[in-house]
Amino acid sequence: QHQAVAILAQGLISIAHLLTLSCGSLLSTFLKMVERLTYRRHCPYNTKSNKLKVFRTPGNRLTSLVKKKLPKKPRCGDSGRVLNGIPATRPAEAGRVPKSHRSVSRAYGGCLSGKSVRDRIVRAFLIEEQKCVKQVLAEKMSAAKEPKSKKGKKH
Repeated sequence: QHQAVAILAQGLISIAHLLTLSCGSLLSTFLKMVERLTYRRHCPYNTKSNKLKVFRTPGNRLTSLVKKKLPKKPRCGDSGRVLNGIPATRPAEAGRVPKSHRSVSRAYGGCLSGKSVRDRIVRAFLIEEQKCVKQVLAEKMSAAKEPKSKKGKKH
């Protein structure tokens, strides 16, 4: 012990190291122990919906807060693009968002992206144009066939 006091006085090793040398393994395990927390809610497992944020209070106690899941941005049903102008919310929270924030003032606003709506409109227009062209061609073909069929018939 006299040697330990002399070494300590010289400042060669710290008090904690000196105590571990003199008291043995019991004190060394006590110094290495870690504070732990238990789950305070019903589910005692580390699942995706049961994540904790551990923090220390001003009274030097460890406590925990249950983290909320991060929301994903709403996406277009056709192309899968992110819908601009609509906040990313969890499903329960989305119902509490005002209706004006849940959609965009456009046809299919809040469900489809602007590009998808534009593509649908253009596709519908082109299909209608194609029908008109087919009808015009059919009329031309029938007009071309009628005079020949009249000449061919003799009574």
